[in-house]
Amino acid sequence: MAGFAALAAVASESSGTAKNVTPTAYRSDEPPPGCPPDVEQLGRATWTFLHATAAYYPEKPTPTQRANMLMLLKSLPVLYPCTWCAQDFGESIEENKPDVSGRVALSRWLCERHNEVNEKLGKERFDCAKVDERWKDGPPDGSCD
Repeated sequence: MAGFAALAAVASESSGTAKNVTPTAYRSDEPPPGCPPDVEQLGRATWTFLHATAAYYPEKPTPTQRANMLMLLKSLPVLYPCTWCAQDFGESIEENKPDVSGRVALSRWLCERHNEVNEKLGKERFDCAKVDERWKDGPPDGSCD
């Protein structure tokens, strides 16, 4: 994804000046750099945080770790800045209680909730068998090492 500064540099090189760069020289599906995140950016960042947190959650969490994870998940419907997203997630965790019994179970539970959201948004489902590859280990070819 090219940022505004990179696009301005390209425009400057090609025209000798950056004044030909229009305010729409950034990805039109995102707010301009320096602006607050839109609902899509916020969602991607939140899912990244949650999946990464689950990927490194203990396989045998202590009672305190379980309570803390439940508190984190249950705080989202109350604190999340997208009202309808928060309400939807709250309904989902009421219907499908979070499984904080261990890393694998939590990762699977989150993947299932994320896939519910993906379906509602008309997006492709993620293969939950690949959560460790995506959020913890990286691809088998070592390209993330």
